[in-house]
Amino acid sequence: MRIPTPPSRHLSTATPPAVIALAVVLAATAIPGVGRAVAASVDTPERGKGTRTVTLITGDTVTVAKDGSVTGIERAKGREGASFSVRKVDGHTYVTPGDAALPVVQGKLDRRLFDITQLLAYGYDDARRSDMPLIVTYGGDGTPAASAFRDARARVSQTLDSVNGVALRADKRGGAAFWDTFTDGGDGGEGTARLTGSPAVKKIEKVWLDGKRQADLDRSVPQIGAPTAWEAGFDGTGVKVAVLDTGVDETHPDLAGQEITERNFSDSQDSIDRNGHGTHVASTIAGTGAKSQGRYKGVAPGARILAGKVLDDGGGGWDSDIIAGMEWAVAEGADVVNMSMGGTDTMGVDPLEETVNRLSATSDTLFVIAVGNEGDGESTVGSPGSAESALTVGAVDRDDKLADFSSRGPRVGDGGLKPDLTAPGVDIVAAASTASELEEWYPAGTAGYAELSGTSMATPHAAGAAALLAQQHPDWTGERIKAALTGSAKPGPYSAYQQGTGRTDVARAIGQTVVAEQGPISFGRPQWPHTDDQPVAKEITYRNLGTEQVVLDLSVEALGVDGKPAPEGLFEISSRQITVPAGGTASTTVTADTRVGGDTYGSWGGSVTAASADGGTSVRTAFGVEREAESYNLTVKQLDDEGKPSGNGWTRINGRDRSYTADLADSDGELTVRLPKGSYALTGILGGADESAADSYFLAPAVELDKDTTIVMDARKTESVGITLPDAAARNDHAQLIPGYTRTDGNALDGWEIYAFPDFQNFKVAHVGPEAPKNAAYAQYSGFWRSEDADGRAVNYRMAWNRTGSLGAFTADVRRKDLAKIDLTFGTPAPDTGLVFAMPLSPDDRLAADFSTPVWRELPSRTTEYVLGNGVKWGYSAEQWTALSTLLGQHRAYAPGRSYTKRLNIGVFGPSLPTVTGEPVDLRPGLARRGNTLKAVLPLFGDGEGNVGSSVYTLDASLRADGEEIPTNGDPLDRASYSVPAGDRAYELSLDASRDPGMYPVSTRVRAQWTFRSAQASEDSWTRLPLSVVRFSPELSPTSTAKAGERLRVPFTVEGAATAATAQKLAFQVSYDEGRTWTAAKVVDGNRLSLKHPAEPGSVSLRAELTDRDGNTLVQTVERAYLTVR
Repeated sequence: MRIPTPPSRHLSTATPPAVIALAVVLAATAIPGVGRAVAASVDTPERGKGTRTVTLITGDTVTVAKDGSVTGIERAKGREGASFSVRKVDGHTYVTPGDAALPVVQGKLDRRLFDITQLLAYGYDDARRSDMPLIVTYGGDGTPAASAFRDARARVSQTLDSVNGVALRADKRGGAAFWDTFTDGGDGGEGTARLTGSPAVKKIEKVWLDGKRQADLDRSVPQIGAPTAWEAGFDGTGVKVAVLDTGVDETHPDLAGQEITERNFSDSQDSIDRNGHGTHVASTIAGTGAKSQGRYKGVAPGARILAGKVLDDGGGGWDSDIIAGMEWAVAEGADVVNMSMGGTDTMGVDPLEETVNRLSATSDTLFVIAVGNEGDGESTVGSPGSAESALTVGAVDRDDKLADFSSRGPRVGDGGLKPDLTAPGVDIVAAASTASELEEWYPAGTAGYAELSGTSMATPHAAGAAALLAQQHPDWTGERIKAALTGSAKPGPYSAYQQGTGRTDVARAIGQTVVAEQGPISFGRPQWPHTDDQPVAKEITYRNLGTEQVVLDLSVEALGVDGKPAPEGLFEISSRQITVPAGGTASTTVTADTRVGGDTYGSWGGSVTAASADGGTSVRTAFGVEREAESYNLTVKQLDDEGKPSGNGWTRINGRDRSYTADLADSDGELTVRLPKGSYALTGILGGADESAADSYFLAPAVELDKDTTIVMDARKTESVGITLPDAAARNDHAQLIPGYTRTDGNALDGWEIYAFPDFQNFKVAHVGPEAPKNAAYAQYSGFWRSEDADGRAVNYRMAWNRTGSLGAFTADVRRKDLAKIDLTFGTPAPDTGLVFAMPLSPDDRLAADFSTPVWRELPSRTTEYVLGNGVKWGYSAEQWTALSTLLGQHRAYAPGRSYTKRLNIGVFGPSLPTVTGEPVDLRPGLARRGNTLKAVLPLFGDGEGNVGSSVYTLDASLRADGEEIPTNGDPLDRASYSVPAGDRAYELSLDASRDPGMYPVSTRVRAQWTFRSAQASEDSWTRLPLSVVRFSPELSPTSTAKAGERLRVPFTVEGAATAATAQKLAFQVSYDEGRTWTAAKVVDGNRLSLKHPAEPGSVSLRAELTDRDGNTLVQTVERAYLTVR
């Protein structure tokens, strides 16, 4: 028996039709006032005693005197011609190499990279750091692998997803290696460096200095009031805190003598902390700060550590290991257990949550657990922090601002209130394990310490605070400590579902005598409709531990996640003032009445605050409720081939009128989920009875949930897809199913699904429920068959069907007359290997994918392809191995019974502006303007057939407005943008691209120069600007050659704003000596050139000059457009 695995919604490597990948470098000339004219002294005197040196990102070294003045600059090897500017602005001295000045002005380089004053203040001089800490951000999706930076003598210290970048440490000893790799290096003199010189790092958006803006422990510990507790005599002495993590380095000076015992539960060979996470956490809790003269002392330095290694050296651990560690900690008498870990929470109580709840109920131990780092979306609380009994901790920064990464409630499933409170978790400095590379990767500027951020760092602050309370009140249970900490927290301007009661304030917790008997209160998620809801009352009891009565004024406040107040009357308290007698208790009641609110739905969280008039006492109790919108139960039953319920499957539910996606399953074959009223699309999958049985797929695209609904997915109603081809010898090597669902607003769902199979015998399909409305859903079935012709040449059959209405299985008897024949030639100018993909386009023109196994072929190659001529559009793409080039063809339909010739990767390679639909205007090939921003998408190496191409080349580019240079705002060129003047201007855009002739013997240099006028455009939409190009498509050999001494007709096509018919001027020139001399080329029939090749083999270069009817011009030159041979 097998259970199918839910596929990722992002498995496809297919590229949307208009996406173009270009490896380019964008250049611009130097701006006035920067360069040699402002270069400072570049002598390199002997460095005297007391001087310091700072190595810049360029590899150049600056010598600085005691007073901070620059006394010398030493150029890096290979940069002997570099110039510099030295400036002092607002008390800061800047030393900027001439070739870095423009990228700084453009915003591509952080100005602080050349701020000598700031670099010294950060401790980034050469005596204190051998590397330069950097952050590199990227445009588009994804970042390069760490290996991409090897040549730059830089290593990735961490990935920064929030900024789509990486933190790097650039080795200063590498000289100009980093600069040369990340740029084209300028010329070491007056030239301007262009970022993204290396294809491996081609999408750089900006290089930042990884500066210091953090709050260290010497700030974060006082932030929660620990020094006040220390002064009162409480430092955690006598308290045991278990740290369940990656281990603890007891050899670190801050932790020497702090550990009682240790045990390894992980897969690692021993308890040594090679990761560093656990040591950092333990140091925050109980570190003595010995190595930093007390600066980085933990919250409870008198506490002792139980080190349970439940996470391996890579930072991961099994649930069972973690559960065993929790049980061990309780058995060892831990008063507090710190768990800076978590995973995705699911509906219901998982084993980790259950263990937390059970051990909390059967012992006095408090489990302090991170809420998670999943950001500011609703219901992102992780497990086991989602456990009801846990003290769940979110993160704030040094200013008590909620951290962007800190997860928020309500809890998945029941809408429970989490987190419970927050603590400092941003830029926290604590001990680095000597057995790890933590200090090297995340340096804090002080030896022996590392700087980290996360709710993992916030959690030990709260755990340390719990240890202080446990010392003060040794008879308290974990539940009582939790209530005291949450009750004394300092509130922020956030909902209780974001912060609990607020930021940990242990000074108040130990100083006030009144405590709440219970922690946060959850009123759950009352089901719609709310007209019959009953008000729910919860009692809050206050205990006075002091010797005098305390009078408390009570107030209630609640906010939604949007920051707006809760509906009037939703929450009420029974008393506005209570008196708590000395040594006694007093109670009040908070009531949630969810009948209040009308058509307002959502989550509201707040707190009841009980405060004395003098401010000496303030106890907060958090509460929350989620008022459910109109919702119903959706039940899905899955039946096997015998009609019996089966737990061997799962169901994906997609919201069509809301952002909702869930993969759900139940062991008994029936699941019920409560969902808001609306439209849903379901995909169900049920595994076959054994390995040989086909899986069953169920497509339910039109589920309208306006009442409690049951969907039955019955395997007995599924059918196989039956395809027969006219070629009996053809072997089905691949089959693919793509269900596509559209939102009710007409837009596509955020995600998509692709299911790939070895052949069509591996699955069966059934449509469930009513047919989908027009354009609401489709199912694309596609397959690939291999065969050979009589000569042994490869013959491929590619079939695809886009089904709408009823999406279930079907049969098709494909006849020869139903097919279109394609004679496909995959050329190459130089010997290489390559592969071809053919991707059928979905009916909504949104998705194209080909998961068939690619076959690398020696190039050039020739294949016979047959595609089904049923209106499905196919897009052919090709890749070369050695040349690192890609061609992406436009999707088109092929007519049945017809024959076609397709030529991929055959010249003339040059600029291409194909007509593209279905993509935003600013992403289509060409130039577009919105407001005062110009954006360029300019592919320069499309092939003769018009397939858009990417290649490896260097590029000089410039844009001028009325003759004045306009700096680019971004690289690479396929996403380059320019900030331009508002008024009407005459523009000139020039590109000059060169390729390595050893790798690319043809089209070794492509130049294009456009002139056009443009004025400020609408800020609301992108407007296309009038660029045109000329594409040449002669009948060349697969190696892009033609016969020497013969005449050749060279068809041409004008693409873009103009056409050959509308051009006011269209003239051509040809050169047979690689551009040294040019002669006019004869035009025949208005769309072809007639060229007579010299008898001797050589090359042919082509030039086009165009003026459209509006006066916009183009001069385009392709050197070595093709070769001539005997």
